[in-house]
Amino acid sequence: MNEIEGYTKICRISDLIEKIGKRFLVDDVDIAIFKVNGVVYALSNICPHQKTQLIYDGFVEDGIITCPAHGWQFDLATGKIPGSTAGLTSYKVKVINDDVFVKVTKKDLHW
Repeated sequence: MNEIEGYTKICRISDLIEKIGKRFLVDDVDIAIFKVNGVVYALSNICPHQKTQLIYDGFVEDGIITCPAHGWQFDLATGKIPGSTAGLTSYKVKVINDDVFVKVTKKDLHW
């Protein structure tokens, strides 16, 4: 089963390495997944600074992910820049048995 209640299965929790991000595309949405202390987080993989797609490759410390391109920092739980309402989109995650599911809403483009 690859979908549950609007969630898409993206990997197994055993595929994730502690504090090492992984990149996934779900319905053309670029997301970064992190496992920290057994909790799985899903954020947009595109840094708002210069639109680099490197969040997955960032440095994780104290619940913060630091973009490797220019050092912008984001809260893993919310995606927000500390002390701001701006930041990355955060996606809901469910872990069922060993499977990781993420709720990603495909963005409709209106040209």
